[in-house]
Amino acid sequence: MSMNSSRAQRYHAAVTSFLALFSVVGLALYGLPLFYDHMVREFGWSRTMVTSGNAISKLIVGPLFGFLAGWLIDRFGPRRFMLGGILMAGAAVAGLGIMTAAWMFYAFYVLNALGNVCAGPLPNQVLLSRWFREGRGKAMGFAYLGIGIGGAIVPWLSYWLVETWGWRVALQVLGAIIVLLAGPMIYLTKDPPAPEQTEGTKGSLPPLGPVLRRPAFYLLLVGSMCSIAAVGGTNQHLKLFLSLDEGYAQAEAARAISLVLAFSIAGRLLMGWLADRLPKKHVMILIYLLIAVSIPLLFFASSRAVTQTFSVIFGLGLGGEYLIIPLIAAELFGVGVLGRVMGIIVTADGVAEAVSPMFIGYLRDATGSYQVGFLALIAVALVGTAAIALLPRPGARPKREPLAPAPSS
Repeated sequence: MSMNSSRAQRYHAAVTSFLALFSVVGLALYGLPLFYDHMVREFGWSRTMVTSGNAISKLIVGPLFGFLAGWLIDRFGPRRFMLGGILMAGAAVAGLGIMTAAWMFYAFYVLNALGNVCAGPLPNQVLLSRWFREGRGKAMGFAYLGIGIGGAIVPWLSYWLVETWGWRVALQVLGAIIVLLAGPMIYLTKDPPAPEQTEGTKGSLPPLGPVLRRPAFYLLLVGSMCSIAAVGGTNQHLKLFLSLDEGYAQAEAARAISLVLAFSIAGRLLMGWLADRLPKKHVMILIYLLIAVSIPLLFFASSRAVTQTFSVIFGLGLGGEYLIIPLIAAELFGVGVLGRVMGIIVTADGVAEAVSPMFIGYLRDATGSYQVGFLALIAVALVGTAAIALLPRPGARPKREPLAPAPSS
């Protein structure tokens, strides 16, 4: 492979990941909660009910398919999984626009969870980690801009679609956009060389056992789960909280949520830049602290200025949160096992992301207020920060015993 061809394929992989994350996470993951208040009004569902689709689907899909997907991606490459995942995600979002019963609600959410596993962060992390050695942080940062840009656009896009055609047609249009934006680029992209082929050591995959015996793996797992729980619990309820509890108009709520995702773009650029220059552990602690200190501001959301301040701080933390996990995992454990390591972490994160919003919804339904739920989210975020602070110092692992050296670009 020529140098120019390799460079072109790396650029193509980065753009493909950008569009995939824009669609599957930016439009689907951050877009669906924008329709919860419409479902509450039309069906009379509780907050626990409207957040339970995300919870139950991820509790079913994550444990059954998360690690398996990681193993298959390590073995066969991410491209074919991403192509199937984008089709499932688009069909799920469009399907929610035609659902008329609870069983349909849950069925389409399961399909959406499968799409996220196959075309979301996990395969994109592997795709970029294999194509890029130098500048991996910048490549991840660029790709994860797709989440921020998609998330910043989707509140206004959804608002306009709902105002024009109603919430059902709005979901169907979003589903079509997801497939049409990312599908062609994924189809045309190429899988990167497997690490063992790049290193001239064709054979079995690097063993996972040594990773699972290291305390650092479990600290990273706990820290990641706690942060995802705090972010997911906040994101899934933000529109419900602002619209139904604080009396924000639809346009005001869209503005606040869009501001969160707009600042997540700056967060991704900043944290990706810092991750290439500072110890990744320190960058991860900074990200988690931003999330922890932003949530208390929601106690004062009756002030529009305070809500804007929350949007800025939370958005900066949100921008780096997904980005930093694969970077530090690759640094600690190597890219040869990254698919399987991230398969475990993404599966565990999916459980945390599933349980947290439904639990916060239950607390809101039981107490009539989000105060107890917000306190719980703050505590969880701080526990995650403490776990990351206990990770080994950079360079603590002997260089003579790498688990899986990164491939050369």
